[in-house]
Amino acid sequence: MASETVKRILAAEAEADRLTSEARARADDIISKAQQNAAIAVQKRLFDAKAEADRIRLENEKKLDGYKKQKQEEYAMQAAKLKVSCEKNMDKAVESVISGFFS
Repeated sequence: MASETVKRILAAEAEADRLTSEARARADDIISKAQQNAAIAVQKRLFDAKAEADRIRLENEKKLDGYKKQKQEEYAMQAAKLKVSCEKNMDKAVESVISGFFS
């Protein structure tokens, strides 16, 4: 009878070890799949973030180009006004020198 009890205990321990081993294997598999899914999710988010950053960069470059063009046009207009003003002042200066020289 004691020998039968020992056999049952050993069989139960063997079954427990087998179940524990299977549970560990399943847990390792679940953890491995979760890590793979997390890595994929991180890569996707990095890709999305890079795409968004590229979109914003292009948008900002377009805005900068428009701003540069606008400022160049403003500076060209100011330069043209200064040129006209300088030409008028040059004419007045020449007249003043000539009148001062011949008076």
